[in-house]
Amino acid sequence: MLYCRIMFFEIHKKTGGFWDTEIGGTMYKAILFDLDGTLTESGEGITKCVQYALEKLGKPEEDLKKLEVFIGPPLKEQFMQYAGLDKETAVKAVEYYRERYSNVGIFENKPYLGVENMLRELKRKKYILAVASSKPEYYVKQILDHFYLTEYFDEIVGSEMNGARSNKTEVIEEALERIGMKKHREQVVMVGDKEHDVLGAREAGLDCVAVSYGYGTQEELKEAAPLQIVASADEVLDFFD
Repeated sequence: MLYCRIMFFEIHKKTGGFWDTEIGGTMYKAILFDLDGTLTESGEGITKCVQYALEKLGKPEEDLKKLEVFIGPPLKEQFMQYAGLDKETAVKAVEYYRERYSNVGIFENKPYLGVENMLRELKRKKYILAVASSKPEYYVKQILDHFYLTEYFDEIVGSEMNGARSNKTEVIEEALERIGMKKHREQVVMVGDKEHDVLGAREAGLDCVAVSYGYGTQEELKEAAPLQIVASADEVLDFFD
């Protein structure tokens, strides 16, 4: 099947038992997914836990919408940038955040409409699927287990609880290592909802498909210039169909 989509072509082939998506001569075999804002709608839990941490630090913020900037990027760096905290205080803020997140905030969350069907179909077509999130890996696994999504992934990669490997590119590099695609990164594509997903993927040498239903604005996504912007989990599936 050959058809035109905007400025490039997709050719779908079944080779060796695998469905691959070829775009402009690039054959994709593996897909890395961000978690927050891409697979799950986690804003309520994250923003309320940030609010809790700021309150304990004497910097209250009533508008949860303003705290959506914390969804996606590494927490410590966001506390330093958004609230003007020094490194030591930002580390304390992360500790306060986790006080609420570990038992309450983690479950103020739900998968986006169509996500499980998307993952099921991609898995059926034999794509290698992995999660690449800046959230601590311990929490990522808890969330995916809670929503019965773990079975769809070959690898689940996040940051360390001590803050190590929180940079998006570092997370992506670890994911590539675990799925055995470091030398075949042209066959891997990232799917995420924020500018740092697009830029992190680009720095790692990957294409990125951005989703507009998450927490990134249309302006930031357009400026980041991903391969394509899609509006739903169904459209993500269509991209690889």
